[in-house]
Amino acid sequence: MPTIYVTDRYLAARFNVHHLTPRRWLKTDPTFPKPIRLTPGCTRWKLSDIEAWEMAKANAA
Repeated sequence: MPTIYVTDRYLAARFNVHHLTPRRWLKTDPTFPKPIRLTPGCTRWKLSDIEAWEMAKANAA
C-alpha cells in the first residue's frame, strides 16, 4: 500500500480547525506526529501517523 501524505489544510479540514493549528500542535503536544519535508517548501504528514495519533488520543480519553 502506498504512503499517503497530507497537507496542513487537509488536517485543518479533518479536525475542523484553522490550517495553522497543526503547526501549533507540534509545539504544544509532544505526541503529535512530526511532518516530513518532501522538498524545500513542501512539508506533509503521513496519514498513517495521523491516524495512529488519533487512535492513541481516543484510547487515552
